[in-house]
Amino acid sequence: MLVDKPIEELRVYLGSSPRPEDFDAYWDESLAELAAIPPELELIPSEFQAPNAKCYDLWFTGTGNARIHAKLLRPAKSAGKHPAVVQFHGYSGNSGDWSDKLNYVSAGFTVASLDVRGQGGPSQDVTPVSGTTLRGHIIRGVDDPDPKKLLFRNIFLDTARLTYLVMAMDEVDPTRVGAMGGSQGGGLTLACAGLVPELNRAAAAFPFLSDYRRVWNMDLAKDAYDELKYYFRWFDPNHEREEAFFQRLGYIDVQNLAPRIRARILMSTGLMDTVCPPSTQFAAYNKITAPKEQIFYHDFGHEGLPGCNDRFFRFMMGMLD
Repeated sequence: MLVDKPIEELRVYLGSSPRPEDFDAYWDESLAELAAIPPELELIPSEFQAPNAKCYDLWFTGTGNARIHAKLLRPAKSAGKHPAVVQFHGYSGNSGDWSDKLNYVSAGFTVASLDVRGQGGPSQDVTPVSGTTLRGHIIRGVDDPDPKKLLFRNIFLDTARLTYLVMAMDEVDPTRVGAMGGSQGGGLTLACAGLVPELNRAAAAFPFLSDYRRVWNMDLAKDAYDELKYYFRWFDPNHEREEAFFQRLGYIDVQNLAPRIRARILMSTGLMDTVCPPSTQFAAYNKITAPKEQIFYHDFGHEGLPGCNDRFFRFMMGMLD
């Protein structure tokens, strides 16, 4: 049974959503804007502590002067500079429990786990936009005259800022920093790798936020992508602005950032995924020119993938060598 293209076609598929002509300038200017904003880093010891870790609530300032939160865990004892991993969570969620990060700390890593602005954690969402703000972060800002008001543009920049802040920490070796996540976290991992060329490696499970038009054409604008259908039903029922809509979303489509990636990539894909269809994941993967590996789960959809976390852990352990 197939839910998408045959594997032979997936291996050469390069996406169907457009890439804006000024895409690279858009992101270069966005990174320059971010660099001009003082990060105002703040580390507050957390109520949660563990024998092998020093735990902090990390706060920094992102675009729009939003205060963004992440959990930061450092090894309690460390001999010299060590590697780090930055983690990103699924859509609408948060950075998770402190204790589920201790495996990396025990292995000698600093861990930073982002709370995406406007979702399940305490990070601020202060982006003023014209147009709907009722449902969905993908479409927030899509009708604003300024394409830099797209909410996911600011979220992508938050991933880059957190990663650069971690790289600058005294105890971290900036050449040994990785990023990882699943679903939205997988999409943010690829976005981060596209915006931070110094990243050493990145592990992404079934990445979200890729090839929006393909999702629409497959009639899978549901679940995490339901807001695409919501937009057309309420704001463009005759699809008169469909091309402009997908052009605007092209700025926050991770397949368009994929050619900028320089980090080593590990990606896992469930070939029965109807939430983030395999073709949308391949659209990004096939554009990555850096060293890469893709793991296939033939009978799995958008769900826990057996052994995937262990594969990602071993992948990150490569930075200890």
